[in-house]
Amino acid sequence: MANVNLDKVHSALNFEVKHMMVSKAKGEFQEFDVDFNGSFDDLENASVKATIDVASIETNNEDRNGHLKSGDFFDVETYPNITFVSKNIEKVSDSEFKITGDLTIKGVTNEETFTAEYNGKAKDPMQGNTIAGADVSGKINREDYGLTWNAPLETGGVLIGKEVKFSGGFEFVVEE
Repeated sequence: MANVNLDKVHSALNFEVKHMMVSKAKGEFQEFDVDFNGSFDDLENASVKATIDVASIETNNEDRNGHLKSGDFFDVETYPNITFVSKNIEKVSDSEFKITGDLTIKGVTNEETFTAEYNGKAKDPMQGNTIAGADVSGKINREDYGLTWNAPLETGGVLIGKEVKFSGGFEFVVEE
């Protein structure tokens, strides 16, 4: 079996949430890893485990970053990581898959299903390695994970939406 490693330089994990009911606040996690076990030629029998370093959250606003790391939200001192462990990968089409697994945030685990688009494999002309890529997207209800802090708005509604959308682009080096 080939050795597969995430190429962190060519990978990204982003998120967005509704802000003040009228716009979106966006950010990213800068430190994460994805362990892939299996073959890119047989994704339905593969498995993945993603580990995200919550302290690496970046929203381009230091005050907001600090608030998100605090006990009001992620409580990084107690819960330093978010994890996702796949339980099933289902082929939808030649390039689209549904990945179902256990997502754990702030000590709470729920089963979630996300969409993955497999972008195929290519040979790296510089290094000679095989490269494989996939894009993953989905949405979760942050309140399902104990991330319930919010503030009411004078005009009605709340400061932060419940739904968090995320997208990730992942490149892997396959050493055969």
